Amino acid sequence: MNPKIESFLSRERPQTPCLVVDLETVAANHALIAAAAPWAEIFYAVKANPAPPILETLHRAGASFDAASPGEIEMCLAAGVAPGAISYGNSVKKQSDIARAVANGVDLFAFDSSGEIEKLAAAAPGAKVFCRIVVANDGARWPLTRKFGCAPDEAVPLLERARDAGLEPVGLSFHAGSQQTEPARWCEGVNWCANLFERAARSGLALDLVNIGGGFPVPYRGDDIPEPAQIFDAIEETFRDRFGDRFPRVIMEPGRALVANAGVIRSEVLLVTDRSYGGSQRWVYLDIGRYGGLAESEGEAIQYDLTVEGCSGAPVPAVVAGPTCDSHDVMYEAAMCDLPADLGAGDLVILHNAGAYTSSYASTGFNGFAPPAEYYI
Repeated sequence: MNPKIESFLSRERPQTPCLVVDLETVAANHALIAAAAPWAEIFYAVKANPAPPILETLHRAGASFDAASPGEIEMCLAAGVAPGAISYGNSVKKQSDIARAVANGVDLFAFDSSGEIEKLAAAAPGAKVFCRIVVANDGARWPLTRKFGCAPDEAVPLLERARDAGLEPVGLSFHAGSQQTEPARWCEGVNWCANLFERAARSGLALDLVNIGGGFPVPYRGDDIPEPAQIFDAIEETFRDRFGDRFPRVIMEPGRALVANAGVIRSEVLLVTDRSYGGSQRWVYLDIGRYGGLAESEGEAIQYDLTVEGCSGAPVPAVVAGPTCDSHDVMYEAAMCDLPADLGAGDLVILHNAGAYTSSYASTGFNGFAPPAEYYI
């Protein structure tokens, strides 16, 4: 574990469940990505973790921000971010929310349908807009297909319609899926954008923006992921193949890659017991679960590494479940976790790489269980 976080937990002994994030690691992650991909602008995906200390840290580091709602936009503004450094990347918005963003000075919007063009034209006349297309998400642990993005063949007609409606079409975007483990998916997206740039030029549209989204992976349990340099080198090579030395403006939207490994969750064991459901299984119940911030354990898609403080017994496979009175609140049953044989109630478990998509999902207080406390150090 990060020595700084380990020292904090040892010194402060915060109540569980809690999330602890090292802000220096967040800044270091930003510097690493900026150095590996100097040809792109980093727009942090605020949804990954919108905590003000994270936004302030990344703003000081020089990041821009991808926001999905007026609330996220206003959190960025409160952190000192200039409106011009914010992209409203949600392609489905209320017209009133578009107007609210415009009133706050935001001038860059995503869209993927004719209905969205109508709202943008009414609430943000003259705004810069980019069209999101669907690309393959094979290899992603958390795919983002179907809900957002138009078919690539629809993009140029939609961009023409946006121009005719008084908007300024500037480019295209795609998302290869969250926790994407195959660099080829970004390369395919860049190739689609290059093809569409050529079609757009024949229609009199001079596009100059490619938003390659996020999805850059971190090492969770069971994932074999490429090194960041391998991903960014593959993307850069595809841009050079298709655009030569005259790159368009390239935006990327890392979220997980900036904050996941900066944070851990500490949780208390509530119960360890054997269950006989057609065969004996060991069950471990924690004071955090799917409704307390571990939503990405749905379908066992994201599998956090778990370590235990103060236990040294031989590892034994266990089902891991949360604290609520809901049978859906089971994180890992097919992919059981190896936990010490001497584990018992009251012991403390650490969930690693937990700085992304945990606190931002823990917002309902389901069953009366409060969301985890948060510490930014």
